[in-house]
Amino acid sequence: MLNWEDPLQGLTTRAPGPGSFMPPTDISLDLVESSPALAPASVPEITQEPALHQGATGLENIELGARRIQVDDKKIINCRADLNQLVPFKYRWAWQKYLDACANHWMPQEINMNADIALWKSADGLTEDERIIIKRNLGFFSTADSLVANNLVLAVYRHITNPECRQYLLRQSFEEALHTHAYQYIVESLGMDEGEVFNMYRELPSVARKAEWALPYTRSLGDPNFSTGTPETDQRLLRDLIAFYVIFEGIFFYVGFTQILSMGRRNKMTGTAEQFQYILRDESMHMNFGIDVINQIKIENPHLWNQEFQQEMIKLITEAVEIEIQYAHDTMARGVLGLNANMFEEYLKYIANRRCNQINLPEQYPGAQNPFPWMSEILDLKKEKNFFETRVTEYQTGGALSWD
Repeated sequence: MLNWEDPLQGLTTRAPGPGSFMPPTDISLDLVESSPALAPASVPEITQEPALHQGATGLENIELGARRIQVDDKKIINCRADLNQLVPFKYRWAWQKYLDACANHWMPQEINMNADIALWKSADGLTEDERIIIKRNLGFFSTADSLVANNLVLAVYRHITNPECRQYLLRQSFEEALHTHAYQYIVESLGMDEGEVFNMYRELPSVARKAEWALPYTRSLGDPNFSTGTPETDQRLLRDLIAFYVIFEGIFFYVGFTQILSMGRRNKMTGTAEQFQYILRDESMHMNFGIDVINQIKIENPHLWNQEFQQEMIKLITEAVEIEIQYAHDTMARGVLGLNANMFEEYLKYIANRRCNQINLPEQYPGAQNPFPWMSEILDLKKEKNFFETRVTEYQTGGALSWD
C-alpha cells in the first residue's frame, strides 16, 4: 500500500491510443529548467509501455490547453477524442435512453410475492407443466442476464468510444444486475432449490444450448488482446453486438417472457409475472439502444456492411430462431396456458422479421404473424393499473414522476 510520503516509483508514459492524449514532448525539460526542486537526478526513469487500448479512460496523458472537443470529433467506435467529456452531445438518442431508463427504475423487493408463495406451495395450485415453465425460465434467465452483464462490463464498454453511449451502458449494467437480483428473489421467495435453478445452464440441454450459443461472442469481445481499428476487428465487434442485442436479448428472451406473462394474465404467479413485465420493458430498451448503436456504426463505417457480412448475419439470425423454437418445444411438450409450441414458432418468425427490419436486412419469414398481440400491450408504458392494487407499470421516480 502506498503512503503519501513514499517517492514515486515506476513512472511511465504510454504511447497515445484512442481516447488518450499525449503531452507536449518537452514538458519535463521545461519543468526541470524552471524549478531547482526538479534536478535531473530526481526525475524517475521513464520506460515505454505498449499503446493503450482504445477503451482507455483518457486520463493517462492529459494535454493542458488542448482544443475543446467538438461534436464532429465524436464517434461510436475508434474515437480518439477525450472520452471523459460528456458534452457536447452527438448522439442525443443515447442520452435520452439513459434518462428514460432512470425514469423506469424499480426494485424486486417492492413486489409482493405472498400470492405466488401460497400458490407454489399448494399441492394442486399449479400443474406440473406450469411448474416446469417457471423453473426452466428462471434457470435460463438467471444465467442469461449474468452473461449479458459480464459482456457489457468486461467487453462492450471498452470498445464503445462515446461518453453518452457509455453513460447508458452503465445504467444497463445496473439493470442486468437488478434482473439477476429479481430471479434470486423469486427463487428464494418460493423456496426453490437454488442449486437446481442456478446450475440449469450446465445440466439441462434446452437451457445449456442457448447459453453455449452466446459464449463465443462473449469470449470474442472479452479477449484482452482484442482491439478494434481494422476492418476485420471492427466487423467482429459489429457481429458480436448483433449477436447480443439483436439475437440474445431480441429473440432468445421472448419465449420465456411470453410464457411467464401469460401465467400472470391468468392470475397465476402474479408477483413473478409483474417482475418479468418490468424486466421485459428494461430489455426492450436495451435492445433498442443496441440496435441504434449497431446502425450508427454502419452509418459511420459503411464498408463493414458488405453483402457477405449481411449474409452471415442472416444465417446467425435464422440459426438462433431454430434454437429458440426448440426451446419452446422443450419447455412445453404439451399445450399449456392456451399456448403451444407451434404458436411460438410463428411468433419467433414474426419477431425475427422485425429484428431484420430494424438493422435493414430482408425479412426471412414472409407472412409471419403475431399470435400474441397482448405482448405489445404489455410494452405500452401508458398502460394503467390501480396504484393501490399494485405498482403502476409506468413507475417513475423524482422529477420524472407524472400522474397524467
